[in-house]
Amino acid sequence: MRLSGKTVLITGAASGIGWAMAQAMAREGANVALNDIDSHKVAARVAELGGSTFGVTADAGDLNDIDRMVSTVAAHFGQLDVMINNAGVTRRCAFMDIDEALWDKVHRVNAKGVFFCLQRAAREMIPRRQGVIINTASIAGRGYPGTSNAAYAASKGAVIALTMQAARALARHNITVNSICPGVTRTELAQGIMELQAQKEGRDMAEIEARAVSGIPIGRMNEPEDIAEMAVFLASQAARNITGQSINVDGGLIMM
Repeated sequence: MRLSGKTVLITGAASGIGWAMAQAMAREGANVALNDIDSHKVAARVAELGGSTFGVTADAGDLNDIDRMVSTVAAHFGQLDVMINNAGVTRRCAFMDIDEALWDKVHRVNAKGVFFCLQRAAREMIPRRQGVIINTASIAGRGYPGTSNAAYAASKGAVIALTMQAARALARHNITVNSICPGVTRTELAQGIMELQAQKEGRDMAEIEARAVSGIPIGRMNEPEDIAEMAVFLASQAARNITGQSINVDGGLIMM
């Protein structure tokens, strides 16, 4: 039970990678606070996970909601040990079709939201001189050509840069900050993007999936659990001397 007694707050935890993280953290003995913007999904996931689980509905791109979310979780469990900034949005869009509305929607959650979530979490951690912050970035932020759109890639590049800046700023408080860069991962969001691509090209899903896998050296997509296991490691004492890093979990797609 590597996280016994630790309180972990995960944004965007009602589905996909966030839900896999929640389950993995709970298995390791953590008190898990699940966040999502959909209150019904949050309630259902809390009921499903059981144990020492707490749900908080909030918009991870809204500063008032962020403050309320972190305050509520810290008050409920008495502390906040691990903050996982996982909430994110995207959709497939060609480079020349990106407009201001899409850019702002993506960056509001993926970049602004991540910064203010980690900053607010740090305010809880600094007085206790300990804490772990984990950001979900993406290999899109490292230049992966198969990204859903350029705005998304830019937002994830921002997460990678923020991870380094936060790690430097918070190291003196014994707070580590790292990010995980997933590659092609089998989630509802990715499935929706591939379905749209299949419709656009007039191909079946098997072809689209085969094409996505063909460039992965290890020969398979991530499952959400692959990302969750990396998050558990980064949240544990085994990673106490790792900070400022952005770690790819992608089967070898981006080797840097």
